[in-house]
Amino acid sequence: MSGFTDAERLAAVAGEALRTRGFDLAVAESCTGGLLAGALTAIPGSSDYVKGGIVSYANEVKEQLVGVASSLIQQHGAVSEPVARAMAEGVRDRMRAAVGIGVTGIAGPGGGSAEKPVGLVYVAVATPGGTRIRRDVWPGSRAEVREAGVRAALELLVESLAGA
Repeated sequence: MSGFTDAERLAAVAGEALRTRGFDLAVAESCTGGLLAGALTAIPGSSDYVKGGIVSYANEVKEQLVGVASSLIQQHGAVSEPVARAMAEGVRDRMRAAVGIGVTGIAGPGGGSAEKPVGLVYVAVATPGGTRIRRDVWPGSRAEVREAGVRAALELLVESLAGA
């Protein structure tokens, strides 16, 4: 696997775990803007398990296409654990996939607050066995936060599949 990025190495491990279990996958991404789907589909043979993805950057896309309740966004904000969970479970349901991943965060350089700083990323992975959530605050540039969010999503996916 020389020439692959860390994310692509993790994506290959996740892909093998998905293939072994006979699971397929759908993703709903906000702050990562398609980078997660890109890492997953960089792996040859990923069409065996990747169903598709939605870049749900705008709240109305989270609501209309992914199925996130507007009340969740109003109550907790788009960057929150409940919204990440709803994104993962919603895309899983809407695309009829075994596994769904939701990623939402604040990549920066602006948009942060004391409560929700730049670099805050929530990832959720919904499997037949339940939904797991991860919260991180990543340092660095916008690109670094987005890449860290992709790695975190892939790590949580691998961990979730180990328990599925």
